[in-house]
Amino acid sequence: MTGSRAMDVLDARDDLVEYVAREIVMRGLCTPAVLFLEAARPHRPLGGGAMLFFDPVLRTLLTDMTEVHRLMADDDGIERLIDRIEEMDGDLTLDA
Repeated sequence: MTGSRAMDVLDARDDLVEYVAREIVMRGLCTPAVLFLEAARPHRPLGGGAMLFFDPVLRTLLTDMTEVHRLMADDDGIERLIDRIEEMDGDLTLDA
């Protein structure tokens, strides 16, 4: 993978993390989402099945499930998502 291609992939992942975190925060699902992500981390290989099970619910929140599946399969992506959800939730709480 060339340097430029790697940067494009990282930028796309960061954009996806931002989008997913914003959708979760807007719906007030911060705590359940973080708990789910933390609990699901050791079972990441089973994530594909879980994504299929939760597909009807997740489709109401997100349109591109392929990219979300890739994000969930990546430990760093999950960590970034958790951090961003907590950061956005903290910002929202401070403003209220």
